[in-house]
Amino acid sequence: MSAIRRKLKNKKAPDGWELIEEVIEDFEQQMKEAVNEEHDKKRKSELTWKIHRLHWEKNRFIYDLMYQRKVMSRELFDWLSREKIADAALISKWRKPGYEILCSMLAIQKGNHNFGTTSHCRVPMHKRASQQRISPDVQSGCISCASGDGRFGGPVWWNTPLEEDGSKAEENKTTWGQAGASDAGGGSSSRDAGGASGSAGGGGGTRWRASGRR
Repeated sequence: MSAIRRKLKNKKAPDGWELIEEVIEDFEQQMKEAVNEEHDKKRKSELTWKIHRLHWEKNRFIYDLMYQRKVMSRELFDWLSREKIADAALISKWRKPGYEILCSMLAIQKGNHNFGTTSHCRVPMHKRASQQRISPDVQSGCISCASGDGRFGGPVWWNTPLEEDGSKAEENKTTWGQAGASDAGGGSSSRDAGGASGSAGGGGGTRWRASGRR
């Protein structure tokens, strides 16, 4: 039994949870694997970068279904937030101008940074000193989550290609396709899946699954 199933054991989930459960479990498993990864040749600060990116992508999946595609019920979203499956604070920030691709709440907590400022990843890259232009935030691994700097619909992470190399969005973040669709390269992402036949929490029947690389 997965950790998330143990956590939710004996708790009644709202309608729609069964349609996204597999995707959420996949994210949780990858975060567990990231925690247990070999730490050789990595700086101490780098150990959490992958976890931050996976956390961002898991919550972006929920955000997309709730606010972009509008196929998730409020009941399910509130339940995910109460159970700490969804990061309600981060998702709420994404809905505000200037924070559309915020990498982490840590980036804007002034107590975590020198001189009571936010992380340098909140400063547009073209406005930075040369030595900070492409340096990742030490806590999250985010190079830039300032509006206008993002790539592939999200922040510029430490491992995001900075040059135009022909990479596609689905090759640089998790894609969410309907069960039975082909994987990245032939499958559809949550942004372009077109008209889904059902909804998460609306009594529908579209089951989502994660594919692609991190």
